[in-house]
Amino acid sequence: MRKEDTRIVFMGTPEFAVASLRALVEDGWNVVGVVTTPDKPAGRGQKMSISAVKEYALEQGLPILQPEKLKDEAFLQELKSLQADVQVVVAFRMLPEVVWNMPPKGTFNLHASLLPQYRGAAPINWAIINGEKETGVTTFFLQHEIDTGNIILQKKTPIGDDENIGELYDRLMGIGSNAVLETMERIVAGNVQTTPQPESENLKPAPKLFKETCKLDFSDTVENVRNKIRGLSPYPAAWMDLTLADGTKTTMKVFEAQTDIQDGTSDEKEFGCLETDGKSFLRVKCGNGWLRLHDVQIAGKKRMNVKDLLNGIKL
Repeated sequence: MRKEDTRIVFMGTPEFAVASLRALVEDGWNVVGVVTTPDKPAGRGQKMSISAVKEYALEQGLPILQPEKLKDEAFLQELKSLQADVQVVVAFRMLPEVVWNMPPKGTFNLHASLLPQYRGAAPINWAIINGEKETGVTTFFLQHEIDTGNIILQKKTPIGDDENIGELYDRLMGIGSNAVLETMERIVAGNVQTTPQPESENLKPAPKLFKETCKLDFSDTVENVRNKIRGLSPYPAAWMDLTLADGTKTTMKVFEAQTDIQDGTSDEKEFGCLETDGKSFLRVKCGNGWLRLHDVQIAGKKRMNVKDLLNGIKL
C-alpha cells in the first residue's frame, strides 16, 4: 500500500499535536479526517475558542469531527464512514475500545516520554521536575490501560541542565513528528515489530498539574526547587507566597533561578526566608542553600527580571 492510498484519521488537540499532523500532510500522507475537542468559550468575553489542531485542519481543508462523547452513536458512524486504515493519536483524550479498535491497521499514540516511565498527562514537565538527564518520545499501539500498549519505536534526547519545559516541549514536538512519520512508514511497509512495555516497581508517574502542584516548597533542596521551576516555566509556572513591605500578601511566579554561590552569614535562617539588597538581587533560602531568583511575575503585574521588580516595589 502506498502512503497516498493509506487513509489516516488524526486525533489531537494542542499545539504539540499540530506538528505531527503538519508532518503527515506535508509528507503526502492521506489524512481523511481530524478528530479534536469541541469549541469552548474562553477569556473574559467568553468568545468561542478552537483547538490548535482544528485551526490547522481548517487551513488545510481537512474534514473535522468534534464529538462531545466518544461513544456517541452518530460520531461512531461518522468516524466509521471515513474508512481509516490507521488512526494516529497525539495529545488527545482517552479513547474507548470501540474507537481505537476500529481501523484494520490499528491506532497508535505518540507519547512524550520513554515509556513505561512517565505515563500520564504531563510527562515533559515531570521529567524536568524530577531532574532527569534524558527523555524522548514513544509510539505505541493503544490497548485498554492508558499508555501501556506495545511499543513501536522510541527516540531519545538529552535534557539540558538549564532547559525548561517550553524549550524541551518545542524540541520534542519536532522529534515526535519524525517518530510519527517513521511509525507510519513501518506500518505501511508491513514490518512493524512491537515490544511489550517492561514492568517495573520503580515507575515514575506524570499526573496532571494543578495550581497547588506548582507551589514551591523551599524546605526541599536547591537543586529540586530549581528543577521544579524549570519544569513549569514558562507555563503553568511555579509560584510562591510573597509579603510586601507594607504587609500586603500576594503571590509571585518564578520563571528562572540559579543556585546562589554567594557567601553569606545567614545560612542559619529558615527555609523560605528572602534576602535582597533592594536593588539588584533577590534570593530565597532552601533546605540546603540559597536560590537566586532572576525572572519573576507578581500577581497582577507583567513578567520582569528581579532588578526591574526591585525598582518598583519593596519587600
